[in-house]
This record gives sequence, C-alpha cells and structure tokens, in this order.
Amino acid sequence: MLGGSRSGKSAHAESLVADARDVTYLATSPPFPGDAEWAERVAAHRARRPTGWTTLETTAPSDLLRRGTVLVDSVTTWVAALMDETGVWTDEAGAADRLARRCDALVEAWTMTPAHVVAVSDEVGLGVVPETPAGRLFRDTLGTVNQRLAGTADEVWFVVAGLPQRLR
Repeated sequence: MLGGSRSGKSAHAESLVADARDVTYLATSPPFPGDAEWAERVAAHRARRPTGWTTLETTAPSDLLRRGTVLVDSVTTWVAALMDETGVWTDEAGAADRLARRCDALVEAWTMTPAHVVAVSDEVGLGVVPETPAGRLFRDTLGTVNQRLAGTADEVWFVVAGLPQRLR
C-alpha cells in the first residue's frame, strides 16, 4: 500500500484485513518523547485498530515470520528506524553495509513468511529532491525497499487523496 502522507493508505490497508481472524499489527515507529503531534498520530492509529488485533512494536524482520495476517505500518518508519539503528545518520564505520544487510533481512522475511502481509509505505520519490545528503539517502533507500517488496507482492496499491488504485 503506497501513497503520500495523509493519502488514506493506512485506513485502506486496515480495511483489507478487517475481516481477518488473526491480525498482528506491526507498529514500526518508536515513540518520540516530547513530540505531541506524533503522539496524536499514534493515538489515532491505535484507536482505529480492533481490540482483537495483536500489536507488536518492532523493527525486527523476524517478526514477519508468523502465521495469520500481518499489517505493517509502516515500511517508511521501519526504514528510518533501520537507518537509526545501523548508524547511517552519524556516518559510523560500516553503517552502509549494516543498513544493506538489515534491508536484505526485511525483504527476505517478507518473501519467506507464511503470513498474509499487508504493508503500508510512503512513496517519497514523487516530490521535491531532498536538500540534504541524509534526506536523499533516506528517499533512495526507501524507494529501493519499496521496489523490492512490490516486486514480490501479489498486489500493489497506490492511494491518492483517499482513492485506492490497484497497480498490480
């Protein structure tokens, strides 16, 4: 499920799994203490989830390796977290290789899971070219991960202004 910010992609993804019996919601964004606006976004997402869903707050690709239905929200925040965890933002030695391995692990888990997975991700390559090298690295990394996941997906959706369009 690809789309821009506030496009309706999460709500559409949730509607696709609404009738599933066993849903695990992988929340991939860490909390940001002191960020009230982010806390409101997280609260809105939590409020929409049915009480029967299991929520895991994780960035471990192995958490995709489960049965049932998995809703990942979102690949965007997952990639950002991987960039944090691997030291890319601070130019640590070996960070690019660690990031590549973590992205490979995510794609591998995606292709190996027996679960029905619906993933939400931002399409960040449609707008302005980021001014900073870090911004461009994030855009490029997410774009590559999105391509790899979409290349193995049974269905790919693009949501614009709340209107979902099936691409594949």
